[in-house]
Amino acid sequence: MKFLITEFISEMEINISSNAEELGKAAGTAAAELIRGAIAEKRIANIILATGTSQFHTLQQLVSDPGIDWSKVVMFHLDEYIGLPITHPASFRKYLEERFILKVEPLKEVFLIDGEGDPKEECERLGNLITQYPIDVALVGIGENGHLAFNDPPADFNTEDPYLVVELDEACRRQQLNEGWFESLDVVPRKAISMSINQIMKSKNIICSVPDERKATAVKNTVEQAVSNLYPASILQTHPDCTLYLDRASAGGLSGT
Repeated sequence: MKFLITEFISEMEINISSNAEELGKAAGTAAAELIRGAIAEKRIANIILATGTSQFHTLQQLVSDPGIDWSKVVMFHLDEYIGLPITHPASFRKYLEERFILKVEPLKEVFLIDGEGDPKEECERLGNLITQYPIDVALVGIGENGHLAFNDPPADFNTEDPYLVVELDEACRRQQLNEGWFESLDVVPRKAISMSINQIMKSKNIICSVPDERKATAVKNTVEQAVSNLYPASILQTHPDCTLYLDRASAGGLSGT
């Protein structure tokens, strides 16, 4: 099911699937088409990948697509905990290696966030790199608190730094706990390196995958609230080519559905 929300949003497409698996198939297929298009147009595709449970089916669909020349793809990712080793089950580097990098042919370049070194230096390193690779396709999700990447409310809508060090609020940390990544709230990191809101918004195309009823309030705020850093993902309303991929559970709070 596809439709445009016009009362609240200008030209944001909403795609609603029956369940999370179908959502992932739709989002992953759309991402693959955009990646192929970028390669056909300029012989390279620069992408951003998100992590977390919301991306399981989307990435599964993307890696199964047979028509992408991965040797022409450059990959960045959105965020990583500070101080968490790559061997930890919650490491986003580990997540991407296991669910994406090792499942496709070698990419042209892979730029992962290292949260184990000096955070400021890592932000500068990645910032210098991503400015050389204008992003064609960004795969993102929305947190239960409405965050985009790890930009929790109130998010910084002003910084032009591509990456920044952020403090994780309790709602964000509890989400990571409840999703099973950590054994207790006490061990969930309090800081992370995150791609900034403005850097995400520079992407030519944004595919936003948001399954699950627990995200319904965040989806409603993203779509129906005025753009505000209290609802960080609401900034997606202003992007010229963003599609929200929802399932019936996550779309359940939207007016008119």
